[in-house]
Amino acid sequence: MGDLDGKVAIITGAGNGLGREHALYLGGMGARVVVNELGGSPEREAPANAVVEEIKAAGGEAYTHFGDCADWNGTQEMFDKALKTYGDVNIMINNAGFLNDGMIFNMDEAQFDSVVRVHLKGHFCGIQHAAKYWREKGKASGEPVYGRLISTASEAFLFGSAGQPNYAAAKAGIVALTMATAQSLIKYGVTANVICPRARTDMTAGGITGKMFAKPEEGFDLFGPQNVAPLVGYLVSPAAANVSGEVFIVWGKRVTVVERPKIDQHIDKAGDGMWTQKELQDALGARFEKSTPVKDGFSVPPQ
Repeated sequence: MGDLDGKVAIITGAGNGLGREHALYLGGMGARVVVNELGGSPEREAPANAVVEEIKAAGGEAYTHFGDCADWNGTQEMFDKALKTYGDVNIMINNAGFLNDGMIFNMDEAQFDSVVRVHLKGHFCGIQHAAKYWREKGKASGEPVYGRLISTASEAFLFGSAGQPNYAAAKAGIVALTMATAQSLIKYGVTANVICPRARTDMTAGGITGKMFAKPEEGFDLFGPQNVAPLVGYLVSPAAANVSGEVFIVWGKRVTVVERPKIDQHIDKAGDGMWTQKELQDALGARFEKSTPVKDGFSVPPQ
């Protein structure tokens, strides 16, 4: 008997990388898993089919759904099929994404729109269909609903990423969207949380991250995507019923809980009238005179 016996999980982008590890882990916990991938060719569909077969071989239940995570009607069909097949949906993990990098002064409209569409709208579609279903279920029964929502963001939302302004913006939007959802659904017993993984995936295979996240020849695989799945397993389990509206950075053997933003300093004007530029210069100058602009917010400290 697993912690998720009988529960139904939809995972987008579950054919490879992090999504694959989530699907296998939750399947091992007893969940019935809908493995979503974009599909469209045998090469794209084969990995997702392999994940399903691996879950089944271990005694679990799963099937594939091929479709665009950011297509409104397609994701509604995905959700409806899960309900028809398994009778319920308890877990929604939005994981699918891709990169289309460029510096802000070189990025064109299509580059920006494509990444925001897949990441942010893709999350919105899955979140909205799940939230609507769980709300209606809770209102009908008058009882708490077993609903667990996991969104996939990145530390880029905190620190930026010079060559990925579209990606950083989309990930910031995902965090805000999930926090708003958490507040909307907690009254129905549903939780919503964000993970920011550092892992070796197709998205991180090139450039500087490809070198940083390379698999070691021996020893512990610090950036193996399998290291992220246990946190997801915990957050969607009954044990995490009171964990909602949180952001976690996860990689290797480390899980970091991100503190909610808070006010750093209030500066009030003395006397009558509104601020002048000179008064603000005098008041704020001391606060920032020794500060230095952020040049590289993302780094990988030793663990």
